[in-house]
Amino acid sequence: MSPLTPAPFPAARPRRLRRTPALRELVRETTLTPSSLVAPLFVKEGIDAPQPVASLPGVHQHTVDSLLAEVKDLQAAGIRSVLLFGIPALKDAVGSQAEAADGIVQRAVRALKDAAGDDLVVVTDTCLDEFTHHGHCGPVRADGTVDNDAAVAGYARAAVAQADAGADLVAPSGMMDGQVTAIREALDAAGHAERVGIMAYCTKYASAFYGPFRDAAECAPRFGDRSGYQMDPGNAEEGVREALADAAEGADVLLVKPAVPYLDVVWRVKQATGLPLAAYHVSGEYAMVAAAAERGWVDGDRILAETLLGIRRAGADLVITYAAGEMARRLSDR
Repeated sequence: MSPLTPAPFPAARPRRLRRTPALRELVRETTLTPSSLVAPLFVKEGIDAPQPVASLPGVHQHTVDSLLAEVKDLQAAGIRSVLLFGIPALKDAVGSQAEAADGIVQRAVRALKDAAGDDLVVVTDTCLDEFTHHGHCGPVRADGTVDNDAAVAGYARAAVAQADAGADLVAPSGMMDGQVTAIREALDAAGHAERVGIMAYCTKYASAFYGPFRDAAECAPRFGDRSGYQMDPGNAEEGVREALADAAEGADVLLVKPAVPYLDVVWRVKQATGLPLAAYHVSGEYAMVAAAAERGWVDGDRILAETLLGIRRAGADLVITYAAGEMARRLSDR
């Protein structure tokens, strides 16, 4: 018999291993655990109490104090990683508050690290769209296009400010050419070579699923869209090339966004790179399930569990999701 020929098996009876919950769990190939979930959180300057986001049920724009309380609850449920987005009180054409030492993200990171130390992994979004008054991911030229090199320089300065505040991973999300190299060089020059890693949004599509996020982060573009720098939804091979480029530039973790419409890309990127891989179960994906569940049309808990498990099965080591807290609590209660 050829070594490549499968050995003969007796007639399979798969149902024998599906008979009870314990048996099904015993042979489960892919699992979902709180440690594989990352909670995205929003902190806003100039508010006195957390503000609910109407298009994202259960999600709030936080004060620094309410952010600390939320993270404490998440940690109690087993969540050990958060992805932080900031909304400043003042925005300008170049997003200068992103790099300010006393900017809202930097203040929140310091507070989180003072409270939780190394028990919490703090990932910071490293982009400018929340900080610019026009809502684009970098300074804009007279013709309305984003200046790639100026944006990358801004990301590098913001990354150093976030690292100085205590961030464990910085996450450039602007899809600008050369952003990972510039950030790595800036972090290394600032003394963060050994401590701060990069979670690169390597394959981020120009998606219609981001709407509720833009409400939460107050970053919808005031003109045009982001199709000139985010990826075309029809391109998978390009997504793999982008991932390989970011890996070559020094990314420590890669990220595909959105998740569910691009599970084939998640799989391809994982197979091509072998690096730790995150997939972002984005706001629109979450909000659709939440809205349908509120109307009694679907079992929201089961759909979310099945969805997140599917993302993991496609190859994601980490899943960034607005359902992180509720899913971790359900897993802990089992």
